[in-house]
Amino acid sequence: MSGLVKDNIFGSSGSIIAAAGGLSWQPIVTGSTVTVSAGKGYFINTSSNACTITLPSSAEAGDQIILTDYARTWGTNAITIDSNGLKFQGETDAYTVDYDTSGQSLNLVYSGATVGWTPSSDIVNALEPVTPPTQRAIFGYGTGRTNITNLVASNGVVGNNVTGVGTERQSLAAASYGGDKAIFGYGAAQSSNVSVTNLVNNQGVVGADVTGVGSARSTLSAVVYGLDKAMFSYGAIPNVGADYDGKTNLVTNQGVVGSDISQVGTERGYLASTGYGSTGQAIFAFGNLNSGGRTAISNLVNNQGVIQADTSGVGTARSYVSGATYGGDKAIFCFGQNASEASINTRSLVNNLGVIAADATGAGTARYEGEASNYGGDKAIYAYGNGFTNISNLINNQGVVGSDVTGVGTARAYLAAAGYSTSA
Repeated sequence: MSGLVKDNIFGSSGSIIAAAGGLSWQPIVTGSTVTVSAGKGYFINTSSNACTITLPSSAEAGDQIILTDYARTWGTNAITIDSNGLKFQGETDAYTVDYDTSGQSLNLVYSGATVGWTPSSDIVNALEPVTPPTQRAIFGYGTGRTNITNLVASNGVVGNNVTGVGTERQSLAAASYGGDKAIFGYGAAQSSNVSVTNLVNNQGVVGADVTGVGSARSTLSAVVYGLDKAMFSYGAIPNVGADYDGKTNLVTNQGVVGSDISQVGTERGYLASTGYGSTGQAIFAFGNLNSGGRTAISNLVNNQGVIQADTSGVGTARSYVSGATYGGDKAIFCFGQNASEASINTRSLVNNLGVIAADATGAGTARYEGEASNYGGDKAIYAYGNGFTNISNLINNQGVVGSDVTGVGTARAYLAAAGYSTSA
């Protein structure tokens, strides 16, 4: 094998002890990028800038590379590991790996194709894999029981209609899953509610109907959780209208829908959901009640997909509202219909702990039953809505809703949207 290190260990003091003829230490690295080789050690000086470290594109089991924080500044200017096509602790190189602890040293050993590069050291390693952000979005289905879709590019531009696939329906839900794909599910078809789903690949292509699992229903909501899984929850069991339910169906990171899980929280429909936080939490909020009124209650979801009990409502009680993530770890609920059945453009921001803030002034045409999705890594978009419009509103990474953008595609409402693709 290459990169054999003889009698190199990490001593109890955290220093690296190299025997003669062992690891070959290289000149101090001060640049913003460096490509490293097996069998070598590198002092990485990030006093002036962060540094991206590209590992070899090929390796053999036992290959070793040591990286050490020369000036104890990784806490200020972190290093980023690019595993260059190989795995890093079992994850593909689509994931971002940052080390940001000052005074840290890494002893990287290649274990083979299954797990790839593995840190092996008596110094605690601050590995922080970050899921690559979703770059694109898809709007689909909607009023009149259609199945057309519209793709959204990473710059927020909505594309023209794409020929429909799957059962034509409205009042369905959609969510991201698997890191870069999406799923549409359930909804009101021409004669009844259905439980079919349609998977969307990372190119935005919608697949044919998948046989339904769980109770057929509409007016529900769906959200990603645990970073790569999804869930469908709440909604109307018989047909569009009252008699809401609180059942949940979990979706694996392969897009497989699970059986019904008993309800948690107040039964309701025409609600919204969104992810938040950095470890895959989610939140359901607002909606129509079986009594006919609107609510502002919310339910937090942990990163295992477990829905928590009701949280007292904040902001205007409303339904037909939409939610999406923005800024990497925060979320927004926006637009909707209030208790007087008036269209609104109010927005409610959600921090990275899942706390909903008081109403904030909205922007754009007030409307309801459009949909929202994240896109472009840290932004969101709201589009379509009642009155059968096709205008859209971009939401920046500070949660500010922009003015109306001229519509593209068939004007409609009661549709669904989700993010897909990690490629810009």
